Amino acid sequence: MARRINLALQGGGAHGAFSWGVLERFLDEPEIEIAGISGTSAGALNGAALAAGLACGKGKAGRDAARENLEHVWSQIALVSDNVMLRWLWSMLPAPRGFQRLAEMFSPASWLEAAARIVSPYDYGPFYRNPLREVLLGMPHPALDREGGPRLFVTATNVRTGLVRVFGGKEVSVEAVMASACLPEVFRAVEIDDPQTGRREAYWDGGYSGNPALFPLYHQSLPRDIVVVNINPMLRKEIPKTPSAIQDRVNEISFNASLLSELRAINFVKKLFDEGRLEGRDMKNVLIHMVMDDKLMNGLTASTKLVPSPGLLERMREAGRVAADRFLSECGDNLGRRDSYDLSRLFPKS
Repeated sequence: MARRINLALQGGGAHGAFSWGVLERFLDEPEIEIAGISGTSAGALNGAALAAGLACGKGKAGRDAARENLEHVWSQIALVSDNVMLRWLWSMLPAPRGFQRLAEMFSPASWLEAAARIVSPYDYGPFYRNPLREVLLGMPHPALDREGGPRLFVTATNVRTGLVRVFGGKEVSVEAVMASACLPEVFRAVEIDDPQTGRREAYWDGGYSGNPALFPLYHQSLPRDIVVVNINPMLRKEIPKTPSAIQDRVNEISFNASLLSELRAINFVKKLFDEGRLEGRDMKNVLIHMVMDDKLMNGLTASTKLVPSPGLLERMREAGRVAADRFLSECGDNLGRRDSYDLSRLFPKS
């Protein structure tokens, strides 16, 4: 029997290649049916590639098309960074702290961060272009509005209001995916018409407001199971002490805040179900699962998200496949039956 699941794909720059590996492994399982996808930033790119491919046909045809799309997206992202492997190599060396700080000062990621403080993407004038447009349009199977695939939702942040906007159905366009992945230090805001306000709105990266948004997956037509592919560490044991490590952790906390808020609400609803206080109510008791490798992510820094070297992407891809394989082996039988992630680990007193 098919096991229908929803996927919630986090954003995290180059670390999104971890989700690429997870998705490839899931595509190897013909009994797993992906019914819904919610993605943000790199998760939106992964989700768009996956959904457009799966919509090409049932069974092997759709899965092969999805693999081709994912391969294309990440190979193109790697091309942008063929010459910036130095930061990744430094991060692999067991160097003394002093050398690590020196490496951080002169790494490509540090140059990008420093440049972002004095140069705006609006300073490029007529030479500006967003390379994600060509990446998405160049997919072997680029049709995002094709019927028959999983329901796709991508999240962006309204620049004017700061509120989350989730694009779904026919709203999911190349521009919507670009908006979801629009880091304002790198890209100009993506402008899209909003039928509710009747005006053209500007959008930034969805990670600021929903990384990823889970609530679109609560729809009654979708299965109960939500598999969160987590690429931002929830927990870190060590206190950051260097300037870059402190800023990295601040960014991780900020980009996890919306997800943690939704998970806290889910945990509260689950307790009400356990107490029998929601019997007969039109409320969905979703099942939460997570695919992650916190040990790997704790060993990296947020700066590696900005430098998608081919070596790093391949390492993340393989780690994702391994993590997905472990999840399927240890938790696959829980799908459709029970949670495989205990939310009380995050909210012991809530």
